[in-house]
Amino acid sequence: MNQIPSVDLKDFLSEDLEKKSNFVQSIGEAFQEIGFCAVKGHFLDDELVDKLYKQIKLFFDLPTEIKRKYEYPEYSGQRGYVSYGKESAKGSKHGDLKEFWHFGQYVPDDEITKYNYFPNITVEELPEFNVVGKQVYQTLEKTAKYVLRALALFLKIDENYFDDYIKNGNSILRPIHYPPITEDPKEAVRAAAHGDINLITLLMGAHGKGLQVQNTNGDWIDAIASKDELMINIGDMLSRHSNNLLKSTVHRVVNPDKELLKKSRYSIPFFMHPVSEMKLNVLDSCISNEFPKAYNDITAGEFLNERLIELGLLKK
Repeated sequence: MNQIPSVDLKDFLSEDLEKKSNFVQSIGEAFQEIGFCAVKGHFLDDELVDKLYKQIKLFFDLPTEIKRKYEYPEYSGQRGYVSYGKESAKGSKHGDLKEFWHFGQYVPDDEITKYNYFPNITVEELPEFNVVGKQVYQTLEKTAKYVLRALALFLKIDENYFDDYIKNGNSILRPIHYPPITEDPKEAVRAAAHGDINLITLLMGAHGKGLQVQNTNGDWIDAIASKDELMINIGDMLSRHSNNLLKSTVHRVVNPDKELLKKSRYSIPFFMHPVSEMKLNVLDSCISNEFPKAYNDITAGEFLNERLIELGLLKK
């Protein structure tokens, strides 16, 4: 497969059972074969996207000393600002050439004691930054819920199986800034080859090329969504839960040619996580004589901690 398939979420949301069934099959096969799919017909509108890009550009343009006010190492990089070069891919010796921000879950006050989440960080200098971030977070969370419902049907389990696990889940919205590269980066790249940790990732149309996906032949292909599409991919948690039926595909953000190196690139992925207590044990529907159980039992929280240690964001 040398291009990313595209589907329309409105087909799944329609009253037409044939359209819904075709959507389930199409998105399931895309994630089974390459692990990525472009999805239009989602709930995010252009005006909200433009507002968020405006706010994140304003934030990343702030002086470094101001941005670092919002860096909290004790939060293991899970909230607020993470400065340039701090994160590296699993197995990489080089820090990625990026800085980023994390918006986390918005738990109602009367339920907050149930969850051990770090608080969201408010940027005092930009009154709209957190307001717009929350709107986008909740809109992408809604979109992800319906994508997971379609995947539940593809996996031959109850359509609403994931709903309770993702309600108030430990999801992250991550605006990323890849600054201009003015010196030879040697072996470092904007984001080294990696798989995502979570259930699924929803990526808003990035400002600038660079995202590449490794297909089953080991070839790197460009993953470019249209302006009205989200690029969605499977994370390691869901790949594990489905016994690798759904593929968590290795992807990267490469350094562009010399002219584009001089320009900033912005990208905004939403990492859909479940609650920490969710068991990622391999689903019975995904085990057979041909495909025996490939993984030991583990919870989402335990798996996340393992990976944060590997990324250098959490100390043992």
